[in-house]
Amino acid sequence: MDIQLFEQKRKSYIQIGEIYFWTATINSWMKLLDKDQFKQVILDSLSHLSEKGKIDVFAFVIMPNHIHLIWRINELNGKEEAHISFLKFTAHQFKTMLLKEGGDSLEAYKVNANNKEYEFWQRDSLAIPLFSRTVAFQKLNYLHNNPMAKHWQLAVTPADYLYSSAKYYEGGETSYTFLKDLREEF
Repeated sequence: MDIQLFEQKRKSYIQIGEIYFWTATINSWMKLLDKDQFKQVILDSLSHLSEKGKIDVFAFVIMPNHIHLIWRINELNGKEEAHISFLKFTAHQFKTMLLKEGGDSLEAYKVNANNKEYEFWQRDSLAIPLFSRTVAFQKLNYLHNNPMAKHWQLAVTPADYLYSSAKYYEGGETSYTFLKDLREEF
């Protein structure tokens, strides 16, 4: 019996104009995002796409090997969906940064593919539509509490973790100007 028939495949299908909880994972769960300069690439890309009106970002957390977002794709970015542009741009930046660092760290992302030499993001991004206030705030709480998970222990409280929107929701901190308030949507 083919066991793959019963495995659920994650797809990153996103309908324009709808709000999603979205997760993207670094290839092979490697901890590329441990370093702050790689986290900054994520933040810069979110800021850029938000400024262009392509996306609305309601919440985020950048973990060592994955990211969670609550966002809405507003329109295509050129000919492609904004989340695809986000993944491509950040991957290109990661490659450039690792090339400048030197060493063999880039080799960990090498793939045997016809269309690319390196792959930084796993192909199975997860997009969950947020169809109710209850689901939206359950995902918001999950996202903000992720850095405190037993296996991470990156912060004592959600607001202590710098690479998250938790401070925005807990105290109105606006250092991430691209954030929009999810409470205004539901």
